Amino acid sequence: MTIADQCEKEAVVRRVRPGAAASRGGAASRAGGPASRAAGEERALTSVAAGDTYQRGKPADQPRLWHVTLSVSGGEAPLKEVRRALEQLAHDHPFLLTSRYANDHAEIRYWEEARDLHDAAAVALRLWGEHRQTAKLPPWEIVGLEVIDRETYHQRIAEGYGPLPATPVGVHPF
Repeated sequence: MTIADQCEKEAVVRRVRPGAAASRGGAASRAGGPASRAAGEERALTSVAAGDTYQRGKPADQPRLWHVTLSVSGGEAPLKEVRRALEQLAHDHPFLLTSRYANDHAEIRYWEEARDLHDAAAVALRLWGEHRQTAKLPPWEIVGLEVIDRETYHQRIAEGYGPLPATPVGVHPF
């Protein structure tokens, strides 16, 4: 598959999630308070600045494509149930490109459209937990997350390292 073919496939999976245009400030950016806390007191979350207002001549708040690899693992589950759950997740969320699985771990790869890495990572970290019941996913935990921009992804491919393009698309055993 050529890079041009991959770019064409990326264009197909580009979409904006409901509410994506709205502010994503959330609790993390609203939280504040003293740096120290008493025993048992909730820790305030703080936001990390995403960087300069403009990158490469484009406003930073414009959505960009991010390649996400989410790794999960946990106790063993029947392969048939793991496959069915990942297929259901892919059906519910057609932006998923590929999933690989075994009876105790899985890897999900897809393209996410988000304003910055922070937003793409936040969505990825919620994916498994938010869909655990609806897709009947195994009760595994997230053990790895990689989020890279489109340019970095294509640079890795061109240099012969990094994750290969997600082909064939779908749910497959390791």
